[in-house]
Amino acid sequence: MSKREIEVRLRKYLERDKKGVRKKLLEIFLHGEKYTTDEIFSKLSCTEMNIRGISAMVGLMGSRLGILKTELGEKNRYFIKPEYEELVKSILEEYKESE
Repeated sequence: MSKREIEVRLRKYLERDKKGVRKKLLEIFLHGEKYTTDEIFSKLSCTEMNIRGISAMVGLMGSRLGILKTELGEKNRYFIKPEYEELVKSILEEYKESE
């Protein structure tokens, strides 16, 4: 998948972000650390979603958008692929400016 295609998919994905949870999730990943879904859930501390919803979002970002990588282990840890960090940052900045 090309970077342009990922950019288009990411923009569409964020356009459907009514509650801002997707943007918050991406911001968490931009800290450059690796997280389990439990850690992500506690960082988001949102009452609208449960842990299964967070797992689904992370899975979608990894498979459909292709911007996350999984480190397998007792508990899988997820992180943003380094080659997409700048793209995600710039798109999130655009959304912040337009709010």
